[in-house]
Order: sequence, then structure tokens, then C-alpha cells
Amino acid sequence: MSSTLEALNRWVDDVARLTRPDTIHWCDGSDAENRMLTDRMLERGDLLPLNPQTHPGCHLHRSHPSDVARVEHLTLVCTREREDAGPNNHWMAPDEAHAKIDALFDGCMQGRTLYVVPYCMGPIDSPLSRCGVEITDSPYVVANMRLMTRMGAAALARIEREGRFVKGLHSTGDLDPERRFIMHFPEELTIKSIGSGYGGNALLGKKCHALRIASWQAREEGWLAEHMLIVGIENPQGERHYVAAAFPSACGKTNLAMLIPPEGYRRDGWKVWTIGDDICWMTPGADGRLWAINPEAGFFGVAPGTSKSTNPNALASIQRDTIFTNVAVTADGQPWWEGLPGQPATDWQGRPYDPANGPAAHPNSRFTVSARQAPSWSPEAEAAQGVPISAIVFGGRRPSLIPLVFEAHDWAHGVLIGAAMGSETTAAATGAVGVLRRDSMAMKPFCGYNYGDYFAHWLSFDRPGAQLPKIFHVNWFRKGADGRFLWPGYGDNLRVLEWILGRCTGRSEASDTPIGYVPRPGDLNLEGLDLSRSALAELLEVDVAGWLPEIEAIGEYLASFGARTPPRLEAERRRILEALAAAAPRPARAAAG
Repeated sequence: MSSTLEALNRWVDDVARLTRPDTIHWCDGSDAENRMLTDRMLERGDLLPLNPQTHPGCHLHRSHPSDVARVEHLTLVCTREREDAGPNNHWMAPDEAHAKIDALFDGCMQGRTLYVVPYCMGPIDSPLSRCGVEITDSPYVVANMRLMTRMGAAALARIEREGRFVKGLHSTGDLDPERRFIMHFPEELTIKSIGSGYGGNALLGKKCHALRIASWQAREEGWLAEHMLIVGIENPQGERHYVAAAFPSACGKTNLAMLIPPEGYRRDGWKVWTIGDDICWMTPGADGRLWAINPEAGFFGVAPGTSKSTNPNALASIQRDTIFTNVAVTADGQPWWEGLPGQPATDWQGRPYDPANGPAAHPNSRFTVSARQAPSWSPEAEAAQGVPISAIVFGGRRPSLIPLVFEAHDWAHGVLIGAAMGSETTAAATGAVGVLRRDSMAMKPFCGYNYGDYFAHWLSFDRPGAQLPKIFHVNWFRKGADGRFLWPGYGDNLRVLEWILGRCTGRSEASDTPIGYVPRPGDLNLEGLDLSRSALAELLEVDVAGWLPEIEAIGEYLASFGARTPPRLEAERRRILEALAAAAPRPARAAAG
């Protein structure tokens, strides 16, 4: 088999000459092909069967112990001009990068099959979707790409119609960490990855295409490729609004995407719909609103922390037809990780479980599953036009200062809030407790170009006729003097989302403060929630004196991206600084001067 597209055939031939595989297989995405690949992997031990009674169609894959996560220091953006990649990326000149990685690809597929994997990021018939082709020698990657993208014959037909696709070349190589690179060539719409079989390094449709390359495409074409969940909130009147939200890791992104309303809300008829848990592509529509698709077709979720109490929807979705990676296994062959009932028999490396070896499941162990299996999945995830976004939410893990929720005064203020967001570390062992790591729009590891240009691109959407979403910041992680979280989180986060959507429709009230609009105690629906008046006051407090050094620190952070940081963002920061200084008690005013 081959393609009617000459450019694709030529590229496959060139790669085959370089890598020298035994055979070439063009993937059609069919059930029969998937069964054949699964059987082949079971035969070779690349996959292990799990309990067919409790987890039908589920399999376990164990990575090499040196290959269990993304490797940011080996992840490069290779643009002709170094400044275009920006200080937020590791850079190498394209000619040097191609030469270095092609030397590793030379002959690397001898004795292996070269798989040609055509895929579509987004609904197959959506004008918002973009296509790619991944060449890989890993059947595990093929199986994952089938779940994570619209992969196979329909994608190839679209690629042949459009004549344009992102090229991704991947080989597991010899899994030597010293011979591992993940390189992006945005000007060529090309990705090359070698030496890793792990998800984000090997499933090139995921972060490599859907964020690093797509963010570059999006800037050129006038849209946004973002590290955001998309969730639909339906009120008792049947009105549905969609929210896009960006959080750094360990801040509850998947939990929010699959949120289960508190009992009182469920009784009243509130519903929550999952469109996506990780990536959001937003394009201005003819009506001036931003319309969004989830370019992925599946979830590549972190297993530890997924349980009946934290995320029942995620747990329900992975009971069948799921690929588990680096989890532990019980004596009767069920997947296991910390937080689940029962006991592990073997750990993620296949050794008899011994607590002395650390956690039974690797902390970054994963599940790959079709999004359609989530009980909260919305058919609107397949809508060709996408869904209209009413609100964009940013958030991080901040134990103090940042209120539970506040709304930006306008779009430029919202972009500044997104640019400044971050989380505080809790790594007591390293002595680095309370260190704030800023992660603008949760895109620090994923923005495929200079952050200064990226902020300017965000600002460019504020133009006449635009009906832009309102922008908010949330902080579920504020702590009291006793070190405990003040807010219950999880399903109760819907109370905050109700206020957010009320602000979008003009139904919710708020207090205007120097940092934005903050709800007053009576503006949130707290019915049925055991929350003291003092805890609520602390959650909604705007500590003017504490915010002054925060705004100064944001200025230093923005300056680190150099001359390309838009002056409008600095002007917005100065405006907030002046408003805070005017509102501050007199000694703090003197300090601010």
C-alpha cells in the first residue's frame, strides 16, 4: 500500500532508505489491524494481558526504567533564528539538528517494521482540525495513536485531499538516554524523535504536534493551540456553557474536566460534560466568539491519584479497552496504583512488590483510553464547528495570597494573569519549599516559539468585533494557618464555575478590586457546604500589601523574555501596580514608591 500523494510517498521512501526497516506497513486504523498488532505485542512481551473478567480488552506495557517521562532538556525547538525559539525553549540550528539526529536514525529500524501512521488531530471533518503522519517502529505507539487521534484510512484521505501534513519521524532506537532527542522544526512542520518509547516523546500527535508545532501554526494562521481542558456546564434551565482552563501539572486538570456536581447541584439538574482534558485549539468564528475543539480522541491520563473519591468518571472510563503503562498489578491480574483498594503483587517493573523499592506504580504511570468511554463524554466533542468558549480559566497551586477566584478587568489584564500564573513547590526533601515556578498559560514546556511573541499573539485577538471569553484565575489550594486547605475542591469547584458563568451572563455580582473582580461572600452558592465564615473571608481576601511584591516579581519574570515581551503587557502590569499602591496602607505605599 502507498498514498496517492507523491510528497508523502517520497518522504516514506527517504525515511526507509535512512532507517532500513525489514518491512513497511501503512496503518488503516481498522479493528483487524489493531488485533494483529496486539497479538504481535503479546507474543513479544511488549504487552501483558490483564484480568479479562474485570478489565476486558485491557493490557499492560512496561517501559524501560530509564524511559518513563518527558525529557525537557533533550526536547529542542530548531528554528533558523535562535530568538524565534526564545529563552523558554532549548534551541539548536536546524542543519546541525538534522545531521545529529539523522546519524542516530541511520539503520535504526533494521530487523523492525516501519509503520506509517496517518492521523487527524480533531474531528475528521472539522475545518479546525490539522493532520499529520507519524512514521514509527513501535507497535505500542501505533496502538496508542489509534486511541489518541483519528488514525487511519479517513485521515489519509483528508491528507491526500489537502496535500499538507505535519511530518513526525520516531524510533525507539536503542533506548539509550545518551542517544535520545525530541526535535521540532516548526518552519518545516517536522518532528524527529529517537531513543524513547514513552508517551509524550513517542506519540508525536500529542504534545509535539498538538502544542509545539500547532502553537507555531496557530500564530501564523490566527488561532490558539493551548494546554487546556474543555468542559461543558449545563444549568437546570438546560443552558450549556463551555469553559477552557489551563493548570500546571498536579493542579486537578482531569478532575475538573470530568467533574461530578455536588449532591444538591445534581438534584437541581446541573450536568457537566467532558470535551477534553488536556489540549484545546481555539479559532475566532464568524460571530467573533472563540470556537474550540479538543484535537485528541482519547485520554493519556496519570493513573496515580485517579480513584473513586477523586475522579469516579475517569476510573469508570478505564475498566475496558485501555492500555496501562507502568502501573502495578494485583495477584489476580488487575491494574493497581496507590489510592486504589487491594494490594499489588508486582510493581511497575514486574518485580514482586516491596515497599523498599518505592511506590508500586510509577508516579507518572498512565492509562490510554478512548474519550468516548468517559461517562461524562459529550458528543459535542465531535462537532465540526467546535464549541463556543464563554470563559477561560487559569490557575495554579498557591497556598497563600491568591484568592479562590477573581475575574480579569479586560482581555489584556487576562493575558497578564495567564502569563503570571504558576505553582509553589512542596518538595521538602530538597529544601525548596514555597519556591514559585511560573508557568505562563501552563505552556512553558510546550510553547513552540518565543514566549514574548506568544503573549503578543494572545493580545492580538482583542480587536473590533471580537466577542472574547472573559478570563478568570482560580486557586483551589489556599491554606489556612493550620496548613490545611481552606476549600474542599473536587465537585465543589462547580460552585466557583457557577459564579464564573454568572459573570459571563451578567447574573453574578462581584467586588471591583485592584487585581480584578472578586466575589463577595454572598455571591457564591455555598448551600450544603460546611465552610466557616472566617475561611470564606480568607479565601476571598485581597491582601494589597502582599500583592505589591507579587506584581514586582511578575515584572522581573516578563523582562526575562527580553525585547519581544509586548509593551502592552508591561503597561497593564504598571496599571495594576499603581492601583495597588493607591489602595495600600500608607507605609506600604512608601515602600512601593
